[in-house]
Amino acid sequence: MSSLKILMIGDVMAKTGRYAVRKILPGIIANREIDFVIANGENIAGGIGITPELADDLFEHGVNVITSGNHIWRQREIRSYIEKTPALLRPHNFMRGQPGLGFGIFETVAGVKIGVINLAGQVYMDVNPDNPFTAADDILKQMGKTSLVLVDFHAEATSEKRALGYYLNGRVTAVVGTHTHVQTADEQILDSGTAFITDVGMTGPHDSIIGMQKELVLGRFVTGMPESFRPAKNGPRFQAVYIEADANSGKATLIERINQKVE
Repeated sequence: MSSLKILMIGDVMAKTGRYAVRKILPGIIANREIDFVIANGENIAGGIGITPELADDLFEHGVNVITSGNHIWRQREIRSYIEKTPALLRPHNFMRGQPGLGFGIFETVAGVKIGVINLAGQVYMDVNPDNPFTAADDILKQMGKTSLVLVDFHAEATSEKRALGYYLNGRVTAVVGTHTHVQTADEQILDSGTAFITDVGMTGPHDSIIGMQKELVLGRFVTGMPESFRPAKNGPRFQAVYIEADANSGKATLIERINQKVE
């Protein structure tokens, strides 16, 4: 196999996001002959966190690896589950001693090895991770000669995301941003062969404010009063990036945004 086809799905948001994955993902896998699927699942449980049952649901519908971010620990039952589930990642640069892994080496059905790295940004985030740039260096040393390496960089600042893309340019297959729930239009192959996009977007309800009910979010902005947000339900979309890469060199040859309305 000389070319590998990879799908990276943007933050799966609550029940509507789960519906979109079930509805769209199997068809994309079949039609595009996808070899490997990564999905960010940290918002799948009511918009905040992930549970073992919902992680299993993603795996059952074709996801190979689930990445996460700052909300990974919001559902307590995930702590024991992540210890025994290497395909569920949390950001590697979280504090030492936290359960789970931040990277792993996996295999496609055809036996091709793929490294997946999950990192969190430091700028404007409500967590306090270690430096993601030096963390990436450490992981790549541990991965050794793995050619295909995909990075989910869960971060807020566009500058930090783009900086990591250039920092890892030529050393990884792709750097894909998550967290903001807004798909950006800057997908490209950097000059040394790394696919990059600032944010892959959100798979979930787009008749919303980044996945939450508009009225509740507007109320907080207009009045300044605290408000408990609830996930929206309408306007489901499936957002992802499709990446093709050379299985031998690990260089990306194509990155394409997917922004599909779900009926």
